Amino acid sequence: MTPQAPTPAYRRLSVEQRRSQLLKAALELFAHRAPEEVSLDDVAEAAGVSRPLVYRYFPGGKQQLYEAALRSAAEELEQCFDEPAEGPLTERLSHALDRYLAFVDEHDAGFSALLQGGSVVETSRTTAIVDRVRRTAAGHVLNHLGVTDPGARLRMAVRMWITSVEAASLIWLDEGKDPSADDLRDWLVEQFVACLVATAGRDPQTAAVVRAALATETAEGAVGGLARRVLPVVGDAGHLW
Repeated sequence: MTPQAPTPAYRRLSVEQRRSQLLKAALELFAHRAPEEVSLDDVAEAAGVSRPLVYRYFPGGKQQLYEAALRSAAEELEQCFDEPAEGPLTERLSHALDRYLAFVDEHDAGFSALLQGGSVVETSRTTAIVDRVRRTAAGHVLNHLGVTDPGARLRMAVRMWITSVEAASLIWLDEGKDPSADDLRDWLVEQFVACLVATAGRDPQTAAVVRAALATETAEGAVGGLARRVLPVVGDAGHLW
């Protein structure tokens, strides 16, 4: 008689380990399905635990689990724009966007439901979590610009760009991730430069920021490439100046 293989010993997890396990399972499900389409049974099955165990850690049910998963995702996104203050501005933004778009790519169809609202489980608390991500990202960008006390126009320009990054990410997913993530990243960086330059024409603080940022750029970098592509276009409109 062939002896049976020993049953693996059940490994008890700490409270924090178990909670992390459940959140990871929930995030994986939310990454591919809208929160309202995910049940606690789904989370329990994905984590390999019982439904009562899920309730033990999240007695508030799916709403509490969703908000906890959202906070976990928010903490990851908040760090995307936290880049060392070294090198040209456009290089730092490129590195930040690489991390941001990698998160969007990984969570795919669930990105909208997870971070952009539009879900039946959306509440003032979930809205506040998402808004904190946007404000934190804007704060990191202002740090990259070397600004601690931004005026209204500069602050609005940065927040507008953060919003455009979110919108472009959603459209990118809807368009089957076309163009490539690298092309989208470069385009978004160029849009930020263009937004700053347009704002600089109306705001002395932004003008000073732009001059300082351009001083660190190179002809081979993002701004140099943008200038070479745009100047021939505006050069044909000499009658405007």
